[in-house]
Amino acid sequence: MTTAAPDHDSIPRQSFAAMLSTSWPLLVGAAALAIPTFAILAAGTWSHEEGAHGPLILATAAWLFWLQLPAIRKQGSPGNAWVVAFLLAFSLVFYMAGQAFDLMTLSASGLYGVGVAIFYSKFGLRPIFRNWFIFFYLLFAVPPPRMWIDKITFPLKQFVSTAATAVLQPFGVPVSHEGVVIYVAQYQLLVEDACSGLNSIFGLLAISLFYIYLMRGSSWRYSLFLGLLAIPIAILANVIRIVILILLTYLAGNAVAQGFLHMAAGIMVFAIALILIFAVDAVLSRFFFSRRVKT
Repeated sequence: MTTAAPDHDSIPRQSFAAMLSTSWPLLVGAAALAIPTFAILAAGTWSHEEGAHGPLILATAAWLFWLQLPAIRKQGSPGNAWVVAFLLAFSLVFYMAGQAFDLMTLSASGLYGVGVAIFYSKFGLRPIFRNWFIFFYLLFAVPPPRMWIDKITFPLKQFVSTAATAVLQPFGVPVSHEGVVIYVAQYQLLVEDACSGLNSIFGLLAISLFYIYLMRGSSWRYSLFLGLLAIPIAILANVIRIVILILLTYLAGNAVAQGFLHMAAGIMVFAIALILIFAVDAVLSRFFFSRRVKT
């Protein structure tokens, strides 16, 4: 008489299915909140350059959660029901206030809180601490308050305008600027929020942290250090972008500079910024991690 060995692959699937069957009310409620929020973001923030990284962050964070799910289920245990109720109530207040006053930062923050509450209800606090990076990374999908963006982007726009004109003037290009308005030959260019560097900072920082997590692990010190370096790299990349647009306007005219090449320049410069991040990481990681091994 022989005894069949258990199918270890089927056990996780059955337990995962059982988990879904007991969690469906929470998941349906979360979907009811998420769908209208995502629809508004898709029609607004995500359709513009400043928020284009949002869907990418959601997709990659979901992928990271899926990779960690076996360990999460093994380590986790259901959280305290009172804590879950408090988190849900607090998050729903944020969500409803955001929907009532058309403040997507509040709505998205409330939705984020609901997701954390559901995760805690099923797995407890320990997996949240062990997977802190994923929860932190997801915060980049929450659009920052417009008031903060306006206060930060204006000095950044002034800086990139000054830097771009200072780069081109020694080469005989007839360019000058007043505030955020750049004059080149007979043309007048307005440096918009997308060219300030702030949008690139958010997107570049998020992608850089994702890259660091995959390649170097979740070392918060190294992540913080390289993340801080992403800020000047993003600003430098936008100075290069403004320089390219000024040259396109001067050499080919405003119609060419504001057409397809305007978007192409943004994509190209963002790619250059990523390459710089990868190059800096290749150099710094040798020193940082080799030092950790020695110590």
